Amino acid sequence: GDTGWLIGAGGDRVEVIDTRHLASGDIAHFVNPPVSFLAGEAVTAELDWERRYAHMRMHTCLHLLGSLLPFPVTGGNISTAKSRLDFDMEDTVDKDDLSDRLNRLIEDDHWVGTHWITEAELNERPDLIRTLSVKPPTGAGRIRLLEIRDIDLQPCGGTHVRRTAEIGPVKVSKVEKKGRRNRRVNVVFE
Repeated sequence: GDTGWLIGAGGDRVEVIDTRHLASGDIAHFVNPPVSFLAGEAVTAELDWERRYAHMRMHTCLHLLGSLLPFPVTGGNISTAKSRLDFDMEDTVDKDDLSDRLNRLIEDDHWVGTHWITEAELNERPDLIRTLSVKPPTGAGRIRLLEIRDIDLQPCGGTHVRRTAEIGPVKVSKVEKKGRRNRRVNVVFE
């Protein structure tokens, strides 16, 4: 989740170390140190934009990576400096060639946006779901799709950049064998 600060009317600052979207629809802010604000006191939330933007760039990059490796995704991790996707595949890939192809997609500056479909429409299009470990949330009646024009379309509730060129240059730093049918592909910013 996002990090940043909560700032009270008197200027007191509390670091937000994590945020989570609760089932109730509320956003919980986890803080350090404990909050000294009074109940009902107005505060200003200040987002750590550099961290959020790095996550947006990396998350969008992983969608591009998934489009180049058309295998089911078994896991992943996004951070500001290094991210990864795990694929249900037996073959290995050439990391330099994959880096080149990934950077070409980034440089092509594809539009990135979202659409909504109903749960019924998603049920008719199971091909849209690429992840084996995480399924789109159901029960709200609609599902958010991320589209990278001409490249990718799949359910995703995360944050993304508006155009692929915003990602900047990246490199596939490592491809690891994590089992007979599992390859971990790590990506870093250059």
